[in-house]
Amino acid sequence: MAKKNRGLGRGLDAIFGEVSQAYENSMGDSERAVLELSVEIIKPNPYQPRKYFEENALQELADSIKDHGLLQPIVVCEDENGEYVLLAGERRLRASKLAGMHTIKAIVADIDTHKMRELALIENIQRADLNPIELAYSYQELLDEYGVTHEELSQRIKKSRTQITNTLRLLSLEAFVQESLIEGKITQGHAKVLVTLSPQEQRLAMDSIIGQRLSVRDSEALIKNIKNPSKIPSKSQPKANIDRELLKEAQEILRQNAYKASVKNNQICIEFSQDVEIQAFIEKIAH
Repeated sequence: MAKKNRGLGRGLDAIFGEVSQAYENSMGDSERAVLELSVEIIKPNPYQPRKYFEENALQELADSIKDHGLLQPIVVCEDENGEYVLLAGERRLRASKLAGMHTIKAIVADIDTHKMRELALIENIQRADLNPIELAYSYQELLDEYGVTHEELSQRIKKSRTQITNTLRLLSLEAFVQESLIEGKITQGHAKVLVTLSPQEQRLAMDSIIGQRLSVRDSEALIKNIKNPSKIPSKSQPKANIDRELLKEAQEILRQNAYKASVKNNQICIEFSQDVEIQAFIEKIAH
């Protein structure tokens, strides 16, 4: 079955215009539209792309609401059953519940509920701070739904094409890397350099990045080493051209100083039987 392609002009572009206009109309008449609603009767938007809410940040917002009240109302609309559905302000709603508030100020927007999915995506992309993975899924939904290119999407949502493409590449990361990015254990810069690695290499690199608190630059060096490990000299490689007589002379000097020394494969091996012998050797060569 052919992929649905509505075209930029009549698809995504039209949705942006209609949603933005309806939203602005409701905001312009906010005195009439603001209600005090019970926090328990507000239904979540089933298309909300935001899935992760940082607990400490929510608690800070809850404390602020306790002290100063809610400064910006949430936005809801009425569905076909006359129930209120959240359009914008999920963090404010969650924080208000956390603060023990029973009601919340809400602006009732006159928006077709069939556009809730598009509105949720657009509202979050343009007005809120999704984590990189949530943002990537939002971009992907818009691309899939309207069949537009990265360039066309970038022009419409005022984001660079490079930013959109790099963000979408994060969806190719293994789930455990995406989770670490969502939880803030690594940054998007770290995640971006992991994209070209295999699942096993991603695990190895991510553990090193977190465990050693590597910067993005250090992580890039780590990835280069993983992808191009230094070659260990093999037995088939030619041996270094070392004068055997010099090795034997060094061996004799060591023996005269009571060290057990032997020559093997262009190396001088010194044997120690006690820690005190090692310590005495170190002190001697250090002076």
